[in-house]
Amino acid sequence: MTYEILLALVTFAFVSSITPGPNNLMLMASGANFGFRRTVPHMLGIGLGFTVMVLLVGAGLVQVFDRFPISYTILKTASVLYLLFLAWKIAHAAQAKAGETSGTPMTFLQAAAFQWVNPKAWVMALTATTAYTPEQTLNAIVVVALVFGAVNLPSVSTWTVLGQQMARVLTNPKRLSVFNWTMAILLVASLYPVLWPT
Repeated sequence: MTYEILLALVTFAFVSSITPGPNNLMLMASGANFGFRRTVPHMLGIGLGFTVMVLLVGAGLVQVFDRFPISYTILKTASVLYLLFLAWKIAHAAQAKAGETSGTPMTFLQAAAFQWVNPKAWVMALTATTAYTPEQTLNAIVVVALVFGAVNLPSVSTWTVLGQQMARVLTNPKRLSVFNWTMAILLVASLYPVLWPT
């Protein structure tokens, strides 16, 4: 992999990781509702889960969709249903009473598994493994995965911190409810490219 390709890959990894999407919206909501520390497993699950996803997609998993087009429809349906379920959970998250915690943040394994039904993650993984590994060697695919792993964690942490800082303003139950519903609506809106591709 040349220096120019590596630089382009790092730029793509950063921009695609830091911009809004299902992962980042859920992390912001989790940061606001549960705080940074309790959201760490969620962040690590995204980072490691997506890194593994890039490795497997680059190693040829995408050929399954080429050979069995119905699998794409199944994945798309599962993605939409699961994101709608998560949006409902976020919208109905209750404010914690003083000294207590309400609900539970996403676990490491849940966050890692979520990457497989996250439409943005699929687009990122497919783009990265096709555009930045022209030679399609295992070494090139490992480099792509490691770049995303290194760039992803600081990016997702930013969204968690943003949510945690917003929690200072969201002490009022009505404001927290408005925030949670807004996050839920934005999460559903992130399905637009999946449901109505250009």
